[in-house]
Amino acid sequence: MYRTSIPPELLADVKNCLNITWDDDATDAKVSGIIASAMVYLDDKLGEAADYTQDGYPRTLLMEYVRYAMDSALDVFENNYLSQILAMQNNRKVSAYALESSVPPQ
Repeated sequence: MYRTSIPPELLADVKNCLNITWDDDATDAKVSGIIASAMVYLDDKLGEAADYTQDGYPRTLLMEYVRYAMDSALDVFENNYLSQILAMQNNRKVSAYALESSVPPQ
């Protein structure tokens, strides 16, 4: 599902972040697969689907997840980015609470 719905501009941004300056179908397929894995992982951590096209914790963590995966270092990703993962979760909870609090009771 995720692999086929990655926005082309997100793929381009991730490739730019990784300093991949060439166009190659095999490289694009590899990076797209890792992006899809990152989206599944981060959506699970967040508890909902995130918008990875907008600046913020989800996008930053996605970029870092892909970088770690490309460097075969995913085993240390969560440990190294735990504070940002927790901050992302906290932001979602605070936003949800603010939205719930602003709705008048019926």
